[in-house]
Amino acid sequence: MRHFSITGKVVFGYLVITFCSLLAVGYALHSLHEHNQRTEQLVGVQFRAFNLLRDIRQNLLAQENLEQQIMILQDPQLLSLFERRNAELERILTDTAEIRLPEHFTNLPLRVVEYTAQAELIARAYADQEWEQAAALAQSSAAPLRTQLLEYLADLRAEHQTFLDQALSQITRQSGKAYQWALTISLSGILLAAPVVLMVVVSLHRSIRTLQAATREIASGRYEGRIEIDSRDEFGQLALDFSSMARKLAELEQLHLDANPLTRLPGNLAIDRELEQRISSGQPFAHLYIDLDNFKAYSDHYGYKAGSDAINRVGGMLRDVVAEHGCADDLVGHIGGDDYVVLSAPDCAEELAGAIVSGFEKLVPELYEAADLEKGFVTATDRYGIKRSFPLLTISIAVTLSENLEKPTLLTVSRNCATMKEHLKKLKGSNYLIDRRKQML
Repeated sequence: MRHFSITGKVVFGYLVITFCSLLAVGYALHSLHEHNQRTEQLVGVQFRAFNLLRDIRQNLLAQENLEQQIMILQDPQLLSLFERRNAELERILTDTAEIRLPEHFTNLPLRVVEYTAQAELIARAYADQEWEQAAALAQSSAAPLRTQLLEYLADLRAEHQTFLDQALSQITRQSGKAYQWALTISLSGILLAAPVVLMVVVSLHRSIRTLQAATREIASGRYEGRIEIDSRDEFGQLALDFSSMARKLAELEQLHLDANPLTRLPGNLAIDRELEQRISSGQPFAHLYIDLDNFKAYSDHYGYKAGSDAINRVGGMLRDVVAEHGCADDLVGHIGGDDYVVLSAPDCAEELAGAIVSGFEKLVPELYEAADLEKGFVTATDRYGIKRSFPLLTISIAVTLSENLEKPTLLTVSRNCATMKEHLKKLKGSNYLIDRRKQML
């Protein structure tokens, strides 16, 4: 009976013994359903409220850092980052407007709006290069408001933790009450249905306690725990669902932290993790290291904003090309700057590299002004401080095949890409190179 569903156990007990056993299990199922609904409400609303507080705090600290950099460097090019952070703060509130937050979150939007209004005034002062006015606004209004808001967020988090603890305690009390009632009902038929009733009640109690513990773990931000319920019934399925949810939350948090803020592509941690997984599983792979040539000259000539837009557009082009010409489980990553990585299958590598080169050549004319495009070069200062002409942007792709490495590792793949990249940089135009040599590394 251990592998039967709860419904099967109830039917068996009813057919064999008494109505009391059926009534006890029915009550237990109702309690489990209510517990599941409350838990889903905690996961869907209360935990997202923690994420809201975290995102706002990170945004405020980033704005404070940018504000200090702008005032020290007095560089108008940093203004777009400051404005983007302020807009992101407004977007966070907009995205969470549909969440029915607890009552103690009522004043949070008003405080954030008050702060963003002051931040916009400072941004306008930055835009007009009124540095003294901006400093005065920051010192007299924005900085105190930000400090107050950070303190308010800390207090609100503590208050919300207390609120969540109370909700969890209430679930515990209600679960305990449900357990007592189920046990009381079961006692009336225990002489005839002891084995079945005992199995159901104990399983219910153990499962609820386990799921409560898992709920607290998730609430505290620890997603790595595995929920162990030794059954294949609805409790076991619910445990699997909880474990899956925890893994998804952990993956989402890791991707959020690791993703490149400009292109939103997976960053170094995600790339290394995927590469190590393919190496450890023995899965053949192709590692495409993608680099833009003459990018510094382009960025110096057109400015930081144009350089950032170019990097973002190249990232979008890579996503589109890989979706059309790549394999199902390919990974498109952004190492940083003008360096990208695509992990694919060896059979897809050459077609993919050629399609990336074609896609990039179609994109290049959109990145230049007509006069520079007609000349075929731009003027910029080199690393020695000398002004000279630089060719238009090109792309270089170094392709390493795991099947050509005796013992592929992150280090050997990186070294192989660096060697090919050095050779590709000497060639004119956009090129890709696939290393087909068998290497004893």
